[in-house]
Amino acid sequence: MTQLNRRTILRGMVNGAKVGMALPFLDIFLDVNGEALAATGQRLPVRFGTWIWGCGFIPERWIPTAEGSGYTMPPDLEPLAAYRDQMAIFSGFDVKLDGVANKPHMTGNLGLRTGIPVPTETVRAPTFDVLIGEVIGQGSRFRSIELSASGIERSYSFRGAGSPNPSEVSPVALYQRIFGEGFQDPNAASFTPDPRTMVRRSVLSAVTDDRQRLMRTLGAADRQRMDEYFTSVRQLEQQLELQLQPPAKVENFTMPQAPAETVVDADVEHVMVNHKIMAGLLAQALACNQTRVFNMLFSDTASNLRRSASSDTHHTLTHEEPVNPKLGYQEQVAWFAAKSMVACRDFVDALAGIKEGAGTLLDNTLLFAHSDCSIAKSHAVEGIPMMVIGKAGGRVRTGYHKAGRADAASRVGLSIQQAMGVQVEKWGTGSMDTNRTVTELVA
Repeated sequence: MTQLNRRTILRGMVNGAKVGMALPFLDIFLDVNGEALAATGQRLPVRFGTWIWGCGFIPERWIPTAEGSGYTMPPDLEPLAAYRDQMAIFSGFDVKLDGVANKPHMTGNLGLRTGIPVPTETVRAPTFDVLIGEVIGQGSRFRSIELSASGIERSYSFRGAGSPNPSEVSPVALYQRIFGEGFQDPNAASFTPDPRTMVRRSVLSAVTDDRQRLMRTLGAADRQRMDEYFTSVRQLEQQLELQLQPPAKVENFTMPQAPAETVVDADVEHVMVNHKIMAGLLAQALACNQTRVFNMLFSDTASNLRRSASSDTHHTLTHEEPVNPKLGYQEQVAWFAAKSMVACRDFVDALAGIKEGAGTLLDNTLLFAHSDCSIAKSHAVEGIPMMVIGKAGGRVRTGYHKAGRADAASRVGLSIQQAMGVQVEKWGTGSMDTNRTVTELVA
């Protein structure tokens, strides 16, 4: 068996189990079902997420001139000044190419997230948010939530080659996915399990034996491919178990109101509005344990952002706008770069605005913010800007600027994984292969 069609296989499995249900029914609940298990009365859960902005930065406006804790916030980071002690800024770390062609806006981004020089979206390893999610994501309704604020249905979270986790681009769609059908208010007076959940769990139980028999008939290559798919099925089984349990109450949780319809496009003012709404909804979702892992794409890596009444995108300007001789950089490009940091502040505000225990949701979150390149005009993958924001429940140390001096960017990725509990001693391939953590980061 060299070409496996998952629909055909599961349809045969379901029919063999004589449950009398068509596969589209399975498709529906593979995507949307599960239930939260809040952590009230237990140790507060730790969350992890990434926040991406496209087309890099203006180095002289973003990189602090001093290292360590005694740095001054440069102009573009000034919007985040209130979180200075909760941030670790990383500059001068490189994605090593090892002779692989630099595919603009892709190589740097995926190199950071996989530890591998990656020339295309044929990702050769899971992105590290997936690896972290396998450790901290158990017991939440959604394995992860991906969002894209600029109208592009794109995600840079990959479980396998060519399979990005899908993103939500509309605040209304995001609300419906999280707080619509299947959501159980953790502070409701009573709990009644949805009978459909019991039926769905029975469907999966019925096909378990057939699934195991099928796996025994496959060769090694096909078994590996099918195991990846059935991993999702096993995770669904766990989610359904949670859905049959009453969610624990969540302090300070209030059911959010459904957002009004908004314009979803690349106009930067619309993007800022949608991004802020989505940040608020995601923060509420994290607070009531709908997920513990997320990926927010503020702007695509080849940034499609544009000003109102202008057809020039941020990405186009990085190539075509002349350098202002007085400033020494591209003035309009700098405007978009600065706007991105304002958006980052809005996102962090949403996390910091939710009280949790003696602190805030931000205190129990590790947010990794990064771009896809350093100077977009040259598509440079040397010195890609990166930040860690939040305390991850005390697992990381913040409040400083760390200069990488051309070290592999995978050092930061390795350190983040270790801080989040991934049992990994080294990470990456080729010149990105490292066992050196950023000792300042891991508490």
